[in-house]
Amino acid sequence: MESTNFIENYVSNYFNIKSVHIEEKTFYFIVWDYNKDKFIHLVSDLDKMGYLPFVDEYEGDYKINIVNKPEPGESKIHFNIILFLVTIVTTISAGYLFQGSIIDGIAFSIAIMAIIGTHESAHFFAARKHGIKATLPYFIPAPTLIGTFGAVINVKSAIPTKNALFDLGVSGPIAGFLVAIPVLIVGFYLSHVAPFQTGSMNFYPPLIMQVLMLFTTPQIPAGYELYVHPVAFAGWVGIIITMLNLMPVAFLDGGHISRALFNEKIHQYVSIAGIIVTVVLGWYFMAILMAVFFLLVSKRHPGALDNVSKITKTRKIAAILVFIIFILCLSPAPQIF
Repeated sequence: MESTNFIENYVSNYFNIKSVHIEEKTFYFIVWDYNKDKFIHLVSDLDKMGYLPFVDEYEGDYKINIVNKPEPGESKIHFNIILFLVTIVTTISAGYLFQGSIIDGIAFSIAIMAIIGTHESAHFFAARKHGIKATLPYFIPAPTLIGTFGAVINVKSAIPTKNALFDLGVSGPIAGFLVAIPVLIVGFYLSHVAPFQTGSMNFYPPLIMQVLMLFTTPQIPAGYELYVHPVAFAGWVGIIITMLNLMPVAFLDGGHISRALFNEKIHQYVSIAGIIVTVVLGWYFMAILMAVFFLLVSKRHPGALDNVSKITKTRKIAAILVFIIFILCLSPAPQIF
């Protein structure tokens, strides 16, 4: 890099440099000391030059990696709107096929879009809170049982701190979970009990659904089962989305949380454990996607720019609450009998 000397001068303004290491595509500094406020100033200085620093603990010292700052692409909001409208059509169609009524199809679409939209919007606002550039949600229409592959936001700038990384990870699952609860309650009240039929899909309700069913559904006699309304089905989908996103793998929401709590090596082990749990629960397609992304695409989760400072005590408590939500949402994949 041509700017090595200039960057070294900037780093030396804030930290005592122990050694400089230059590699083919990047370089890094080993420094003796670390100060969070000084690092924030260094980030600001290097940002103007088109570089980003990442700091980690390193053998009793601190390692500041310097990488090129990626140029964010231009966001096109009309693309978000088109995908949103198409996803409304595909989710209405999915709900119609589920129950055979256009009204039920519309109800399913409203429910599922509310859960997914709230999930991704929470990520967007968490990013805005921490000064992270992010797009509005991109809904993904698909010819699937639920009419969509969900939604995503595109984070277009580096995540400054572990606190920001944690908030970005927890915001979506918590928001989506809170919306899924009333959706499930309404859906259960609209559901009905009927004789069991072979060839029907059998759902294994997670713990949170079992608790809600105690208060919202009638007792189911032997030989009968609960035929869920499309709104209840949408609520179940929302719970499954929360569970899968909280798997502590790579760049999933749970992966962000894990990386905010642990260093890179522990995060990799936790990611493998998350993939194994996904396989055990029978969500094979999702497990394959996780494995492919973890092994071939993501390689490593860089974490925040500041990987030294710890998250706040409040967020550590929030991590316990999120783990409880994860347990409440755990559910095996459905089977057809």
